[in-house]
Amino acid sequence: MTALRTSELAAAAGVNTETLRYYERRGLLAEPERTLGGHRLYPKQSVTVLRVIKAAQRLGFTLDEVAVLLAATQFGRGRADAGLQARAAAKLAEVDAKLAELTAVRDTLRAALAAGCDDLLACSESPCCPVPFDTEVGHRTTRAGGRCGC
Repeated sequence: MTALRTSELAAAAGVNTETLRYYERRGLLAEPERTLGGHRLYPKQSVTVLRVIKAAQRLGFTLDEVAVLLAATQFGRGRADAGLQARAAAKLAEVDAKLAELTAVRDTLRAALAAGCDDLLACSESPCCPVPFDTEVGHRTTRAGGRCGC
């Protein structure tokens, strides 16, 4: 078999048929040939393209970013190595920044729990509350014993 129908491609790649059509409209998947009856016939390499798209999404790339990455590949008639290193490094920097933000949020939530914070309005007026109600995070300290009591 040299070509796959829509349902065959969807099953092989683990996506639904609407996803195929959407990717086709976005230009991520080349418009397939059609049979005389109008059925789409995708080349076998479309399975690989779909798997690459899904893997890139799992790594945090947006569909716009995936489109740029695909355009630089052999399927997009560019070089297979064009831009991936730089784009992966940029995505890694984004992920690291998000992890730092999430770590700060986690630490603040833990501190709020340890301090006994129970009322946001009361806490917002207490200098010992660890929740950053102002723009300077980390300036507030809890009383001895770690309990704020707000």
